[in-house]
Amino acid sequence: MNAAPTGPLVDGYQLVAFDLDGVVYLIDRPIPGAVEAIGRLHAGGRSVAYVTNNASRRSSDVAQLLTGMGVPARPEEVLTSAGAAAELLRDRLPAGSAVLVVGAEALRAEVSAVGLRPVTTADESPVAVVQGYGPLVGWADLAEASIAVRAGALWIATNTDRTLPSGRGPLPGNGSLVAVLRTALDREPDVVVGKPEPALFATAARRADGGRTLVVGDRLDTDIEGAVRAGLDSLLVLTGVSDVPELLTAGPQRRPTYVCFDLAGLSDPAAVVRVGGGPAGDRSADAPSVGSGWTVSVADGVLELTGSGRPLDAVPALCAAAWSRGPEAAGSTPTAPRVRAGSAEAEAALRALGLSV
Repeated sequence: MNAAPTGPLVDGYQLVAFDLDGVVYLIDRPIPGAVEAIGRLHAGGRSVAYVTNNASRRSSDVAQLLTGMGVPARPEEVLTSAGAAAELLRDRLPAGSAVLVVGAEALRAEVSAVGLRPVTTADESPVAVVQGYGPLVGWADLAEASIAVRAGALWIATNTDRTLPSGRGPLPGNGSLVAVLRTALDREPDVVVGKPEPALFATAARRADGGRTLVVGDRLDTDIEGAVRAGLDSLLVLTGVSDVPELLTAGPQRRPTYVCFDLAGLSDPAAVVRVGGGPAGDRSADAPSVGSGWTVSVADGVLELTGSGRPLDAVPALCAAAWSRGPEAAGSTPTAPRVRAGSAEAEAALRALGLSV
């Protein structure tokens, strides 16, 4: 297994498509090193896009937020699930149609901008319901949406992220709110627009002018799965939601091509490793479980790490061993494999990777 690129990772790609929360910033503060990493891309003439499931801000608001953080961004570089949902509704409904909006003011603005009429109650006879995250969404909003959908309204969800990152840990996201309606209605939304659906990434990739696109995200269940479904390479950064224990349980559809601790991995070959995932199901994941200075053996279902080196360099070997357990070990509720250390250096590495020993 090739543990790392031989040169800067970004050299192989025309466009880098970033998720935002957990990758570039956390709520409203840049993640350490992110501004500098993206600045290097701009300096090198690399094209970038920002792809977010967050439906509580418009593209122009996101661009302004990024620019204020030191990441110059234009509204046309930002793709939001709110904007994509509004465009989908525009294409399906007659102009001026009433749409019940459950979410933030940004979602209402996007719906209005495409020539549809945002409403707040089922009594206004909406022909569609669009549901996105909003910090003030409450029971009354969900009740109106339930009534409208039962009456025959089209139900569009901007995304189904179960959680969103915060400085206090993961908090309920739009997926948790969608789950309330799913339970009440005993059905799924008619359309889910955001990741892991591939549409946002496919739209971004068309901007690469025929070149390759790299997706950078912090969530296996949205960013990485969305990249795989769109046929794109991906980089998992460990600054947000998903961690190494979750990575070891990932099925083929949620396996990134590369892993790094933070965005330094884009330009520093020593700060990123290849783990063998990706849209083509890279068979390097079936190679012997050997990384740079590390070896993983499997006995009685336990992964034993031995050797020495940097903690990140142990990740490819651990992934290869964990993923070789087969699909029966990665069901609907997979559990992380047990790990143990075969040396003092291995114990320190496992702890650094968030793996209990």
